[in-house]
Amino acid sequence: MSDAISSVEAFIVVIPRDVPYLGPLRSGEAINERGYFIRRGNRSVYPATDTSVLVKVTTASGAVGWGESYAIVAPGAVAEIVTDLLGPLCIGRDARDPVPLHEDLYDTMRVRGFVSGYFVDALAGLDIAVWDAAARLAGLPLCRMLGGLRHDSLPAYVSGLPKPTLAERVDLALEWAGRGYEAVKFAAAVADEGEETEMAALRRALGPGIRIACDMHWKYTALAATRLIDRMHAHDLWFAEAPVAPEDIEGQREVAAKARTSIAMGEEWRTAFEYRPRLIGRCMDVIQPEMAHTGVTEFMKISRMAEAFHCRIIPHASIGIGIFQAASLHASAPLQNCDGHEYQHSIFDRNLRFVDGDMACEGGRYRLPSGPGIGVAPSAEVWRYARQHEPA
Repeated sequence: MSDAISSVEAFIVVIPRDVPYLGPLRSGEAINERGYFIRRGNRSVYPATDTSVLVKVTTASGAVGWGESYAIVAPGAVAEIVTDLLGPLCIGRDARDPVPLHEDLYDTMRVRGFVSGYFVDALAGLDIAVWDAAARLAGLPLCRMLGGLRHDSLPAYVSGLPKPTLAERVDLALEWAGRGYEAVKFAAAVADEGEETEMAALRRALGPGIRIACDMHWKYTALAATRLIDRMHAHDLWFAEAPVAPEDIEGQREVAAKARTSIAMGEEWRTAFEYRPRLIGRCMDVIQPEMAHTGVTEFMKISRMAEAFHCRIIPHASIGIGIFQAASLHASAPLQNCDGHEYQHSIFDRNLRFVDGDMACEGGRYRLPSGPGIGVAPSAEVWRYARQHEPA
């Protein structure tokens, strides 16, 4: 069978950067010997580099598909799962059957409780690669395989203002508005004067025509989050993202019921099973699926389920070289209730050199990469920073 998968490979990519994600280190933050540090603003670990895992699927006929997984910390864990567990189980399976393959691989660890975490992240990268191979074998762009092209471009909102002072962050937001971007999101973890102050300063500078969102980084109790959102609402908050702990379903429901603005959640959830109770509980009206966590198959399951609950979809974008970003744009293109896509400018722009293709974000909109599959592939430049992972 010429379309049978003959090999699955994983590559760890570590790209240096001058300024860490979300901006310069704050007082009390230090990079350890492994290259990680804790953001005191949200108690979460981040890398000082851009780190991800690429997955390459090759068929017996020589067709190649590329995927990318969420692997910003401990990338070896994701790569090991791909090469030691998932990859060997794929050999001989038809690359034109990505959904059955994804479901069968998910089932292999179902009884062990792995509904989330590194296993599903590894599965996401592999799933993207299989979908890419299937679409290339069909000679179609991925979006045509997923329901058709509704949007040939998508509105992009500027995510993060990685500058050390509030005045500099406001100036950066004004710069992006001048380039044609009509929405911006600031990060609570580095809003040193407080979210309300940051929100008010941005609104004064940007005026009424620019939408402003706040990523609250899971910092608050339901009561504290509701009160803070109410104060930001006075400055016309677009949406409040991740207001309470990701496991606090009751708190999520309470905030969504009481807040006078939209609540957005979902970047940390990987499957439709995690989304389902939140949708039933009306915990949010905007979902933010992260392709590097979900893969294409779960992304589409989640998004179609959200449509039945009349939720809007604004996908999340994380650290990567652009492979999963391209897949996310293609998966978003068929969705009727997709209002745009996150634009991690400090990652996307600098890492475009690592992919071949015409994907771009300009003038406030993403351009969908053209051509078969996801429309991009790793460029020669990426191999300066990548190494193939061999099973332990």
